[in-house]
Amino acid sequence: MSKPTLLLTRRFPDAVEARAQRDYITIPNPADTPFSGEALAAAANDGEVEGILCAAGDALSASTIASLPSSVKIIATFSVGTDHIDLAAARDRGVMVTNTPDVLSVATAEIAMLLILTAARRGGEAERLVRGRQWSGWAPTQLMGVTLENKKLGILGMGRIGQALARMARGFGMEVHYHNRRPLPQAEEAGAMFHADDAGFLAAIDVLSMHIPGGEATRNWLNADRIQQLRQGAIVVNTGRGTTVDDAALCKALTDGHLRAAGLDVFAGEPDIYPGYHSTPNLVLFPHLGSATIETRDAMGFRCLDNLDAVLLRHEAPLHAVT
Repeated sequence: MSKPTLLLTRRFPDAVEARAQRDYITIPNPADTPFSGEALAAAANDGEVEGILCAAGDALSASTIASLPSSVKIIATFSVGTDHIDLAAARDRGVMVTNTPDVLSVATAEIAMLLILTAARRGGEAERLVRGRQWSGWAPTQLMGVTLENKKLGILGMGRIGQALARMARGFGMEVHYHNRRPLPQAEEAGAMFHADDAGFLAAIDVLSMHIPGGEATRNWLNADRIQQLRQGAIVVNTGRGTTVDDAALCKALTDGHLRAAGLDVFAGEPDIYPGYHSTPNLVLFPHLGSATIETRDAMGFRCLDNLDAVLLRHEAPLHAVT
């Protein structure tokens, strides 16, 4: 029995590619940059592709999905988010879509905590000062930040990542608040304080960490009005979706001093980020590092392959279906 053919849209970790090559006929993307929609469809049509292992940034729009060969049964995305896939178009074509839940929560929470620490202690400015050979020695008032102990952390979206961050923040002596569509069971709250409305939540906290999904419903959630509801000198961190922040409003609040600092790991239109971010000193910028550990990226790839194996090798339902 011949192996199913699998299209790999990116260069994946070695262990993931080795397993894929063991069990499938693979069509690689040697460039390791996102396919255009046309290129992705062309690659899928170059052979009887039955599965696609894709990643965030791949252009799986309705037109791309419509151009896929009828042999494609499943798209497994190397991500939790599915913003890059037109799910309705996949559903209409009868193509299953799967993602990678549960394996990147701690790694992403670590990046959120790193951004909070770096923003609070002005780590980005400090590193640039030393690396730029501008440091003239220790001084009593040089680059003074704020300590996190006794500060109030507000978690917007208390899912798996938010709960992992809450556990870390308690180790720094922070008081945890959160805003969700509904409160968590008491055991999951672990003492965190629930806020039902935006205004009360934002007014209560010193640090805002954002963990909400993308899409039109949350586009520019953190706008000028909500920023003004934060306390003077608050810190903002986003490791969720770049589209949830109004870039111009955030830059203005950082420049005029309403916000002390911010840290971003995600951006609208990345890697082409808002130009104002490049020249805002009290802003820490990471290149979408949320899940970037060896352990996590391997686990994500294996989860993708588990879903592909279920559908293409065992002819079963996928383990982590989105559609």
